[in-house]
Amino acid sequence: MSSKARVHAALNRQPVDRLPVWMWYHPDTTRRLADALEIRPADVVVALGDDIRQTWVGGNHAMEGIVHEHEGDGHIDDWGIEWVKVGLFNQIKHSPLRGATEAEIRSYKYPFDRIDALLANMDPVMERAAEYFIGCDISPCLFEMVYRVRGMDDALLDIAANTKLSDFMISEAATFALELARRACDTYAIDWLWSGDDVAGQTNMMISPTMWRERIKPYLAEIVKVAKSRGIWMAHHCCGAMRSIIPDLIEIGIDVLNPIQCNCPGMEPLGLKADFGSELAFMGGVDTQGVLPNGTGQEVYAATRRLVEGMTSDGGGYILAASHSVPPETPFDNIFAMYEAAGITREYIFDRAADLRAANPRAADLRAADLRAADLRPADPSVADPSVADLQAPDL
Repeated sequence: MSSKARVHAALNRQPVDRLPVWMWYHPDTTRRLADALEIRPADVVVALGDDIRQTWVGGNHAMEGIVHEHEGDGHIDDWGIEWVKVGLFNQIKHSPLRGATEAEIRSYKYPFDRIDALLANMDPVMERAAEYFIGCDISPCLFEMVYRVRGMDDALLDIAANTKLSDFMISEAATFALELARRACDTYAIDWLWSGDDVAGQTNMMISPTMWRERIKPYLAEIVKVAKSRGIWMAHHCCGAMRSIIPDLIEIGIDVLNPIQCNCPGMEPLGLKADFGSELAFMGGVDTQGVLPNGTGQEVYAATRRLVEGMTSDGGGYILAASHSVPPETPFDNIFAMYEAAGITREYIFDRAADLRAANPRAADLRAADLRAADLRPADPSVADPSVADLQAPDL
């Protein structure tokens, strides 16, 4: 069964040869795995059997798709947001509308003239479309896009105290996201459209569920319609404690929810499956703070099996993934135990790595060059790392 067929079958609650997987790693974890498997960091996901290839065509490309070599290096993106490398990741240094007047806000323009260039990031991904399940990430779409260009403090103040101005900014973000979604779905034969809008923190929503339903949900519904009208799955990413709006996401047609931040209140995966699993598929839920980095291999295997069995109790509707990036301190035995619980053996992984080395005689040289690089994030632009967005999201 191909990766593409495997994911489609799982989402349709049909039999699969093994559970589909889409895992993401801290860059240092990727480097350690590449070293252990004697392959390039970019080939790690191939050896491990990941089933999904996806890249960013929206604002997350500026955060995750542009990689700087040195600490403090940065760039200004198409939205006028200034990014700087801090540690391993890009973080916002300046938001163009922070402290801006209403007139300045209303004259701000989204980069419609850059849509073709942004969509071109999908071209390398589509080269593998026959085999892999293909996603296109247009996030961040709505309130998260607003607080990036406006600054978090100003955006929260606006939505609470300046309704008309906040609604204008959300509407402008939605107009761009809708155009990006339409163009993406009409240009590429993708398997799902991926939206994202981080509107929750570690303990609750950033804004009230009522406010979200009134101010944001209608726009997200329009984005979902773009995919559904074309027969494409719709996946949505939202970090944090966002259980209160899951019924709304189902109502507007979201098919898959990610990342299931299992340590947040109300986000226990098996509970979500019991309450919403008949109408919603899930991707995520592996505990990257507790048992995965800190348990034994046997404990990881047992915990992952419980997760897998519970999340596929109706025959499918689940893709194994982490709730955050897998941290560097995670023992290899635990990583392999997690894959073993999903039906991917250690022997399979090492055999795939050997095949990759044999298929590319220059792999050793390329791997050495990759491992010497200052920033060791996966070089393959089709390898998305939603955990980076999680690390950037404010904890309110």
